[in-house]
Amino acid sequence: MPHITRRRIGAIALAFSFAGLAAGAAAQSDFPSQPIKLVVGFPPGGGGDLYGRMIANALGKTLGQTVLVDNRAGAGGNIAADLVAKAKPDGYTLLLAMSGNLAVSPAMRPQSIPYKVPDDFAPIGLILEAPHGLFVAHNARYQTARELLDAAKTQKLSFASTGAGAAAHIGMEMVKQAAGVEMLHVPYRGSGPAITDMIGGQVDSFFATASPLVSQVRQGQLRLLAVTGYKRSPAMPDVPTFKELGLNVLVTQWYGLVAPAGTPEPVLRKLSEHLSRALATPEVRDAIRRDAAVERDVPRERFGKYIAEDIERYKASMTPALMKEIAQ
Repeated sequence: MPHITRRRIGAIALAFSFAGLAAGAAAQSDFPSQPIKLVVGFPPGGGGDLYGRMIANALGKTLGQTVLVDNRAGAGGNIAADLVAKAKPDGYTLLLAMSGNLAVSPAMRPQSIPYKVPDDFAPIGLILEAPHGLFVAHNARYQTARELLDAAKTQKLSFASTGAGAAAHIGMEMVKQAAGVEMLHVPYRGSGPAITDMIGGQVDSFFATASPLVSQVRQGQLRLLAVTGYKRSPAMPDVPTFKELGLNVLVTQWYGLVAPAGTPEPVLRKLSEHLSRALATPEVRDAIRRDAAVERDVPRERFGKYIAEDIERYKASMTPALMKEIAQ
């Protein structure tokens, strides 16, 4: 057998290394060469699922490759987040991230979720923000949020939500803290039963993401008193923000895209660029704005900072009483 020197072995290994890097670079430059899977933590037909399918369709058009929605409902979106956190970091498995699984859960109960934020994810970009809102029945005696909150200082009032520890529930806890009032929290399984009981007088108000209920407001079935966020929604210009009322409650229901940590930089950059293109299209923009949400083109590192700041907002709202309620 011919003698092979260490130098020769090193040269062969280096050649294979360069070949591997070249192949990897070529694969990244050809991305995407196969369908992309977008994991959505909602069942088909749900609010988040509709946004997921909208952005999957728009991304598919700009990328020139199919983006398939994979519904993995359960645990408030945490099952979907865990699946993507453990997926191969090649850009072909993405998560429709949202405030619930990437901000609320990491802030309120980090020990109970099987993934870590931000460690397990690479941010691609924010898609939209939908404000939370304080609703009352159409025949309620409260005409403004200030009237209701002032009444709560002298009366035992209640508010409904769609679950203890959910983003909207924590949002109303922030409103209560900022206003210096106490209100009884009544959790429901879904907005339908909550609204029925509110109209029937069993609860005084309902705090929820505004977008799914805009049509009922326009039809006169519900009255929206105020919304979270920095500014009024163009779809409902007459509804003030809590910030205008002196209550600095900025948390919203947001959706964005993330990939598993370790996804190559060129792939993340390409996905982010194409997400920005998708958000700029009239059909996506109009679909988002129609229901009082707002498109938000916040790419890459800025989106990562946005998530970190949102986690801190939720952490700041934690009180012993709130943590006890969530733990039950």
